[in-house]
Amino acid sequence: MVDFVNGFCDPEYYGGGNIIDAIKRTRILLQTARELKIPIAHTRVVYESDGSNKGIFCEKVPGLERLTENAYISQIVDDLTPEPNEYVVRKTQASAFFGTGLVSWLIARNIETLVITGCTTSGCVRASVVDSMSYNYRTIVVTDCVGDRAIGPHEANLFDMQQKYADLYSADEVISKLKEQNPKVLSGKQ
Repeated sequence: MVDFVNGFCDPEYYGGGNIIDAIKRTRILLQTARELKIPIAHTRVVYESDGSNKGIFCEKVPGLERLTENAYISQIVDDLTPEPNEYVVRKTQASAFFGTGLVSWLIARNIETLVITGCTTSGCVRASVVDSMSYNYRTIVVTDCVGDRAIGPHEANLFDMQQKYADLYSADEVISKLKEQNPKVLSGKQ
């Protein structure tokens, strides 16, 4: 789950558009993934309080450097709060992969397919999807679990990602496929 943090989801900060709807749908998908014991990773943008690790991204997005470890705007939204066994990636760039331990975490779990949710579709989601494909992961973008401040960039980026980098499915389609592949986990007969 890419950057479902208060600062990117709350219209008072950088949020708006269809992001709140994406959170609602992601909550259902997250519950299913947890029931099926699927490894889950969340991302947050986090900068040092002294600004020592900010760069061009902060220049391009004024105020981004306020996303520090304990800042409200850097915290993952309450509806999607990570559980203790879920990996939280702290990043300073748009991609979940750049300069993080995500690839090592994925390799250690023999993960070959990534199901991407988050915000914003035209920013950190897209950057993470491009890098996911670049690392040769089968990448799925859940169309109703990603959001952006404006619908135009959201739709244009979904179109572009489907053409080049990822497969697109709705949350219902992904949930159905996950349940189909993991019936023993759901029935408790492992």
